[in-house]
This record gives sequence, C-alpha cells and structure tokens, in this order.
Amino acid sequence: IVGDSTAEQSVDRLHEGFSGVQGWGVLFPAFFDASRLNVVDVARGGRSSRTFQTEGLWDTTLQSIKAGDIVLIQLGQNDVFPVNDASRARGTLPGTGPETQEIDNLVTHKHEVVHTYGWYIRKYVRDTVAKGATPVILSLTPRNVWKDGHVEVGVSEYRAWDRTVASEEKVAFVDVSAIMATQFEKFGQEKTAGLFHDHELVHMDTPGSFLSAACVLAGLKDVSGLNLDQYLSSVGRLIPDASTLDLPMLPPSKP
Repeated sequence: IVGDSTAEQSVDRLHEGFSGVQGWGVLFPAFFDASRLNVVDVARGGRSSRTFQTEGLWDTTLQSIKAGDIVLIQLGQNDVFPVNDASRARGTLPGTGPETQEIDNLVTHKHEVVHTYGWYIRKYVRDTVAKGATPVILSLTPRNVWKDGHVEVGVSEYRAWDRTVASEEKVAFVDVSAIMATQFEKFGQEKTAGLFHDHELVHMDTPGSFLSAACVLAGLKDVSGLNLDQYLSSVGRLIPDASTLDLPMLPPSKP
C-alpha cells in the first residue's frame, strides 16, 4: 500500500482507542489469509505524490517489490499544498501532462524540477510494471465535506486525473472516492461525521478506517485478473463487490 496518512498504520496512535486517527491500512490485513498473502503498508503521513518520491520512500519500496505483487497506489491528499514554501513544499502541478516548474526548494534547500500530479503517478505505475508487479491506482478517500446534503466525491480533480493515468497506462483504477461516498450518503452527514477523528475533514477513526478498507477491497474484487478470492479470509469473503453498488459517475476528463 503506497499512500499517505489516510492509509498509514499509525502505531503511535493505537493507545487512543477507536476514536484516534487511523488509516485504512491498519485493518486491511484482516480481510486476507495471512498464510497466503502478506499485506505491506508503506503509506506515510504527510506525503504527496511528489515527496513520497523525493524523500526516497518510493525507491525503498521499489527495492522490496517482487514479480507477482499487487501495488496499491493512493496519493493526492497532500498535493494541494504549495509547490514551494518554507514549511512543506510538497505540492504538485495540476493535471497529468509533461509540464514542469523549476524551484529552489525552501525546505530542502535544493534545486528541484517539479512535475504534474499525473507524472508522478505514472512513474509509480511504470516502475511497478517494470518489476513484473501489478499496479492498481486508487482514487482518494472522501473528505467529510458536504454541500446541499451531499458529500464531496473526490478532492479537486485528482479522481479524474487518476482515471486518466490508469486509462493511458492500461492499468486498473478503483474509484474509492465513489464507493465510499455511496456509503456516506446512506449514513447521512451526522453519522458520517462520527467516522472521522474529532469530526474533522480528512482523517478517520478506527470504524472509519474499517469502512475505508472494506471499500477498497470491494473495488479490488471487481478488478479483472487479480483473483483475490483465493486469498481472502472469512471476513474478506463477506465484503460485496463494488459492482453491486450504484456509484456516482466521474465527470468527463478535461484536457
């Protein structure tokens, strides 16, 4: 699992109980038979598609990827921050194209060429394929943001950009944003708020992370060729396929 805090297992927060911040990666292994499939969560809080690479996290991950592995890629929550500032400098350029911006990074004090969000996701995909592994691009977990009684489906255009890269690279795309938003709409705004840590916008508590993990698995069950059924635990077999849900559609891709 390649991602940020929404997928990270926050070991240092476990003492807070079910109300503490927890990423969906902490509960994802419960859906699988550990004797047949090993779930490795390398998600790291605060990382964007850019800094997961520039900080060396991707290179370390890539060294451990073996042929036949399935690599889930879910980044973008932190790409909305500025491209260059003195506190984070983690943002990416919008879109999926070849555009670049050269900066003198105010955090690392190094010269850097910053790319589009899609460029970084495409690199993860291509590197994974080169190792003989199977990449799956996941759209973001939804935020606790509502308008006119409906929850936001995806942050900015990252959902559409994920789909674009997946289509162009001919790899699987799981629309986690839509799958989870469907469940949020069923719960309603008040109950959904209880799935988030301290009713905030992004980070979920343990019940929320369980829902997130279940929605990821529901989407993966619909991906042709993964053949996950043979690896599922008794709990994992209880999760329905996402194809049985009435999901909100993606808007048309913008150039």
